[in-house]
Amino acid sequence: MAQAYMTELGPGQDPERTASRASGLRDWWRPEGMWHRGIALGVLAVVLGLLMILHAQVPNSVGNLGSLMETFLPWLGIIGIPVLLVAAVLRRSATAIVALVLPAVVWVVLFGGQVTDKRGTGGNLTVVTHNVFADNPDPVGTAKDIVKAGADVVALEELAGDARRTYEERLAKTYPYRTVQGTVGLWSKYPIADAAPVDTKMGWTRALRATVRVPGGRQVAFYVAHMPSVEVQLDAGFTAKRRDRSAAALGEEISRERLKQVILLGDLNGTMNDRSLAPVTAQMRSAQGAAGEGFGFTYPAGFPMARIDQIMVKGIVPVSSWSLPRTGSDHLPIAASFQI
Repeated sequence: MAQAYMTELGPGQDPERTASRASGLRDWWRPEGMWHRGIALGVLAVVLGLLMILHAQVPNSVGNLGSLMETFLPWLGIIGIPVLLVAAVLRRSATAIVALVLPAVVWVVLFGGQVTDKRGTGGNLTVVTHNVFADNPDPVGTAKDIVKAGADVVALEELAGDARRTYEERLAKTYPYRTVQGTVGLWSKYPIADAAPVDTKMGWTRALRATVRVPGGRQVAFYVAHMPSVEVQLDAGFTAKRRDRSAAALGEEISRERLKQVILLGDLNGTMNDRSLAPVTAQMRSAQGAAGEGFGFTYPAGFPMARIDQIMVKGIVPVSSWSLPRTGSDHLPIAASFQI
């Protein structure tokens, strides 16, 4: 029998080694083995779920790690869950697959409502905000795209040099009322009053406040803001102290606002999940979160990964929110409509 078995295997093959391989393959497919494999993957899945649940507990004391994670919080699940699922399937680990239920459920609870379409129709006021990018190679084309959007009120950030005059000239016909304070501006089809810069502790003007008299005679307070840029550095982590200081100053200004209806437009260099923007986000609601579809990521324009451009409101009902096509900027413009 041994000789016949060796003949069947062919010359040069070791019957004991071949039998060992066959036994190992059978162990691979045994149901009980599926629960013993992939323990490490299961642990990673649980950690991923806990990170998303407890993101507010991740400290900012070391490199603003908490804010950095919150900036890209949806991506923890968007990337992490599929990667771990593929690894669990390849490992044939039932333990890891079951453990993935935790981060999957957490992600759905946190972000499931954002991926649904909550856009409505109607509204009597449409606004657009756009960081036009100081080094925009085509400000004329960008201005045309902004006019084409058909908004009633437009906010622009990062206005600089000759480009500022280009936007003023190209938008003047459609928007007869405007105010430009420092590097931010507001254009409107309706009268603007009480325009003034807002001190965001930067040393130069990157925010403004103005009153716009909208249809029906109501007065709405408009804020336009461009928070300081943030960076991720190996030696310093998530450098956002200037942005955080400016957000606190802007939040204090908004808290003192005398009008009940307020719209904030601008590049906040942070997401609604970022705790450091709480002085602002705790007072206002996101138009995208209330009446948008999906996450509405705006930056970078080539492959948007975070929504750092915001339209936020207080005392106003958002009807719809959406992103506009790419211009010559490194940000996408965004729009929203409201029922005033």
